[in-house]
Amino acid sequence: MYLITGGAGFIGSCLAQEIQDRGLDDYVLVDWIEETTKWQNVQTLSPWAIVSPPQIMDFLEHDGEKIKGIFHLGAISATTETDGDLIYETNVILTRVLMEWAAEREVPFIYASSAATYGGGENGFEDREDLEYLQKLLPLNAYGWSKNLFDINLQQMKARGMTLPPQVAGLKFFNVYGPREGHKGGQSSVPFHIFNQVKATGGAKLFKSHHPDYKDGGQLRDFVYVKDCVDVMLWLLENPSVSGLFNVGTGTARTFKDLAKATFAALEKPEKIEYIPTPEQIREKYQYYTCANMEKLRQAGYDKPFTSLEKGIQDYVQSYLAQGRFLKLEN
Repeated sequence: MYLITGGAGFIGSCLAQEIQDRGLDDYVLVDWIEETTKWQNVQTLSPWAIVSPPQIMDFLEHDGEKIKGIFHLGAISATTETDGDLIYETNVILTRVLMEWAAEREVPFIYASSAATYGGGENGFEDREDLEYLQKLLPLNAYGWSKNLFDINLQQMKARGMTLPPQVAGLKFFNVYGPREGHKGGQSSVPFHIFNQVKATGGAKLFKSHHPDYKDGGQLRDFVYVKDCVDVMLWLLENPSVSGLFNVGTGTARTFKDLAKATFAALEKPEKIEYIPTPEQIREKYQYYTCANMEKLRQAGYDKPFTSLEKGIQDYVQSYLAQGRFLKLEN
């Protein structure tokens, strides 16, 4: 049985669905369902149990012997959250507690780090694990800070010879998009928002560039389809000897204009793009370029190709959004 925190969320529910569809084992979801559409994310799932986050340690105390692996994807992930104490308690302390539990029980521990740890990219996008590099990173928000702090804590534990789980893999997810993200509202991916703009108005709105090196709509991101993220996590499960900190992107940076064009093409609608000023409250910290260096994961043995932006958007739009579906993953 696997424990999936954040299991009713975007990536977590997609992972649970694939574990179920492959018949790998039973699983337990740890999450809040709340008064959101997250219940729809679990509508096609058959978890052994759904545990609220405050009850996680009680569950592990009574049923922990059933757990043979932890996917820790739960976190306060809103980049707009400003309660630093809450973020630290949730994203750092709880992660350490769960990892220490996994170490005592000798079960794999796969957790979500984030590309937000790289900040503005001044120090590159290298999934290095040395403390000197990690301590140079300057995240642009408290969420990224908390993720980088746990990555640092993990390396400090290693340096001190502390007991760790037999497999510890941290995944720096880049700009993930795909089905089951509708509950995130304003924190949903840009593809999700562009689709809804096009359906409602026939056009898409993108931020203007306020940087001399980039044209309007020319800001670059590494957009990665959620199905690829799930494949990476399950590959790690199949390869328990692989541990480390890994980027999860495509290794290719694409523009927001490319993204909008792919959405129009998937909907078979004419392109109509309007450029609006980037809000002043985020303008100074706005990232103009992110791109995952995927060499480390490739060297570890992961050889499956990543979905191109055009194919990913086509599948997401035509198979899910345009059909009013965002539930079961279908290949």
